[in-house]
Amino acid sequence: MNILVIGNGGREHAMCRALTSGDNPPTLYVAPGNPGTARCGTNVDIGPGDIEGLVRFASDNAIDLVIPGPELPLVLGVVDAMNAAGIPCCGPAKAPALLEGSKAHTRTVADAVNAPSPLFTVVTTEEELERAIAGWDGLPVVKADGLAAGKGVFLPETKAECLAAGKLLLEGSLGDAGRTVVLEERLEGIEVSLFYACNGTDAVALPNARDHKRLLDDDQGPNTGGMGAISPNPIMTPNIEAQVLEDTILPTLRYLDQQGTPFKGFLFAGFMLTAQGPKLLEYNVRLGDPETQAILPRLRKGDFSELCHRVATNRLQDYTLDFDPRPTCTVVMTAAGYPDKPRKGDSLQVDTALESHDRWLIHAGTAAEGDSLVTNGGRVAAIVARAETLESARSAAYEGLEMVQFSGAHARTDIGAPKQEATPHKEI
Repeated sequence: MNILVIGNGGREHAMCRALTSGDNPPTLYVAPGNPGTARCGTNVDIGPGDIEGLVRFASDNAIDLVIPGPELPLVLGVVDAMNAAGIPCCGPAKAPALLEGSKAHTRTVADAVNAPSPLFTVVTTEEELERAIAGWDGLPVVKADGLAAGKGVFLPETKAECLAAGKLLLEGSLGDAGRTVVLEERLEGIEVSLFYACNGTDAVALPNARDHKRLLDDDQGPNTGGMGAISPNPIMTPNIEAQVLEDTILPTLRYLDQQGTPFKGFLFAGFMLTAQGPKLLEYNVRLGDPETQAILPRLRKGDFSELCHRVATNRLQDYTLDFDPRPTCTVVMTAAGYPDKPRKGDSLQVDTALESHDRWLIHAGTAAEGDSLVTNGGRVAAIVARAETLESARSAAYEGLEMVQFSGAHARTDIGAPKQEATPHKEI
């Protein structure tokens, strides 16, 4: 097969590694890719938002399957365009991709299917914002409605800070993404990331994960795109997963199907396990980053390629996945100034002793300058380790962290560390 992967981050490098892991690996193209994906296939200089260019390349190069990584091309309608050209694509069309393109839309869908969710209010003016925050019981989470590359969620400490964050969004600090603001109930509990390959009303579960969003240890500092992940999430049980599937995921898929906008692709559901049970935090319409780096190594060799092809060609019914029981740990390294103003261009050195069968480097914000590497984004790279126990995987990942050097490098020290949870959770 000829496969085109769209994207240039750590998620896409992890996807490329998984796609080429089988006995009969595909010919792989990545648009635009990074130095890591270049080791798996051929990078192509086409941006994720260039829908016309992507379709033209896929048509001209006899691409058998397209796999979009990030949300931008999905929200822009790359799947619709590929399907119109007769090219199978593993992702949702533009209409169901609105689940990620608009947080207000997600809340509307969740309400329609009675999915357990936080209370919310949608505002579009400063007057509405002021009234809503003044009448709010406690402190809301402040969210930009649209796509914000992981930078549109704020957890202020006072109502004055909530108001300030909302006003900045409405004034255009994140462009059109924040012209509508969603205020949500601040939930307490344990966050989990669940992933499903979907086709209409069929859903196949992938390994679950736990993400670490805040920049600093002990979940302090600003929200980020993700500072690390582990799989599986130690707090998850088969009962919780079954409950989430029956109460939220399948009703959502049936609703979208009934609306004439069936979902085909990867559905990423973030939940908070609260004292009242699991509640839906958000939907994303693609695999997560950095969760993908943690979950895909737990699939058997070749399974990811087959799964993507089955999703794209409507052959998902009765398909199941077999997981590797060994835990994985992913630790992200970020550039100086991340997340506000990440610095680029710092020289990056990687010790060759880092790479082994069960530990490897994932490229994200890196670029090649001749035979050398430099930083080229906020989240620069990640070390992924797999072991018999989570503790061993953590140790191996952090040992690998010492083998990657660049000026201003930052990483959390507590990815996957055991912690006392303040709020109990229960299964309903």
